[in-house]
Amino acid sequence: MISQSFPVQLVSWEESARLARLLAHLLKEESKKPPDLVIAIGRGGYVPARVVCDELLTTQLTSIRLEHWGPAASRKESALVKYPLACSVEGMDLLVIDDVTDTGETLSTAVRYLQQLQPDHIRTGVLHHKLSSGFSPDYYAEAVSEWHWIIYPWALHEDLSGFLELELTKEPVHLSNLREMLQTRYTMHIAFEDILNAAEDLVRRKRAEKEGDYYKSPGNVSS
Repeated sequence: MISQSFPVQLVSWEESARLARLLAHLLKEESKKPPDLVIAIGRGGYVPARVVCDELLTTQLTSIRLEHWGPAASRKESALVKYPLACSVEGMDLLVIDDVTDTGETLSTAVRYLQQLQPDHIRTGVLHHKLSSGFSPDYYAEAVSEWHWIIYPWALHEDLSGFLELELTKEPVHLSNLREMLQTRYTMHIAFEDILNAAEDLVRRKRAEKEGDYYKSPGNVSS
């Protein structure tokens, strides 16, 4: 289990797009022919795969959905293919895109699944490759030597809500104190408005209770 105090890197939209374009450039350096099909790993690979397709001038994009990681670095027991491909890829050159290799289980599960469908070739690419990962992608825009959690802009609200929920206790806590906790425990420097939005969504989903500007964990947590 991951410690509940670890560094977090926030990636901007601009940086995400830059890394995706760099990833596409690496692919173009190796081959002038685009893959027959680009497969985004849902959900983290959706945006990077779309940018990569734009750079490769291909519209051949689809996706599969695997589940492994939840909000705030919570991890399921194993990666599973939840929504498989709806088309044949037999004999095709496939490019599989995700945002990051963490344990590597998501991509390795995806590759094993796709190999059963008898494509001609499978290549993989990510924005960030953590060198501690058990899976090495064929292409990556940036290597990460020291483990830390990475939050991309398309997952900020979900992850922020998860981190806030971890910090809530039965004792009411002011939003400014929650913001300080995020900075101290996770090196997360988040705008007050984003924290307020996440806290209010937790209240709406009955995963937190509100007393004025103070928030606390609910008496009965719903699943």
